[in-house]
Amino acid sequence: MSRKKDNYETSRWRKFKSWVDGETDPLDHGMEAHEAIPPREDIYDSPAHEKAVKEELSRIYGEDRKAVLRARGIRYFQRFYKVMSVVLCLGIIMVLLWTVASLPITGNASNPDNNEVAARYIEKGLQETGAVNIVTGMILDYRAFDTFGESCVLFIGSCCVLVLLRLDGDSKNESIRKMIAESDDRHFEPKNDIILQKCACVLVPIIMIFGVYIVLNGHLSPGGGFSGGAVLGSGLILYLNAFGYGKMGKMFTEKLYKRITLCALTFYCLAKSYSFFTGANHLESKIPLGTPGAILSSGLILPLNICVGLVVACTMYAFYTLFRKGGM
Repeated sequence: MSRKKDNYETSRWRKFKSWVDGETDPLDHGMEAHEAIPPREDIYDSPAHEKAVKEELSRIYGEDRKAVLRARGIRYFQRFYKVMSVVLCLGIIMVLLWTVASLPITGNASNPDNNEVAARYIEKGLQETGAVNIVTGMILDYRAFDTFGESCVLFIGSCCVLVLLRLDGDSKNESIRKMIAESDDRHFEPKNDIILQKCACVLVPIIMIFGVYIVLNGHLSPGGGFSGGAVLGSGLILYLNAFGYGKMGKMFTEKLYKRITLCALTFYCLAKSYSFFTGANHLESKIPLGTPGAILSSGLILPLNICVGLVVACTMYAFYTLFRKGGM
């Protein structure tokens, strides 16, 4: 009787497995779990045993039915996600094509960029922005939010590179630990290049001072935050190549990079938002423009140039260190 009972329960399990694999689905036909496989009366020792077996089968079928339905839901969601992704991409493409089709003809004399925008920058740029350098006045006043977006793109790009290439000192991966050990040894450090170090001692201060000059005089002469920040970043990279990560890490760390970039972008956003909302629609923003040609002039353009220069310098240094070593 016991062997007969085991064979019958084994056949039940095989049928149940076929249902899970999708070959049969008794639940789709409105049958209960314990009715999916009709029980036989001659395999039970007593009514209590029959009731216990049916309850156990109902519990097993119920749990596995939930698992099957959950798997189906995941498959349906994946299909829906793929379809909606395609629909969204097609929608964006259609909007972009419609926008391009609605643009005015390039070179048309009646276009605003030919008879209004450029003339406004040239004729009233000094009066409205206080910047002698018209290009800087355009970038950091008329199109200040566009420049803020570009700075945010640099910061986001450096964060993405940091996530992808950073070496974690607490990692359990042996290859990463080996790379960190080599970098702390002499693998990524300069091999006591006296010529490079002596040249860096002379050139790095000059480069940094020149970069600061370009940033601070961006509203008076050619230059500004982007070009000055690039010069400052090159000075940091030269110092790193000459003296290594050990000395550079005492001055410029990952925490300092985050603080500088975050403070610069936050100040840029708050300062320009204030001047934009208070100075829109011919309202006064209460920010003095100063005397054109003086170092402290042009309203917020000077501090905004400093913010952009800091972001660009930090981003250049971060890119270099992450691509070279994988850590800051």
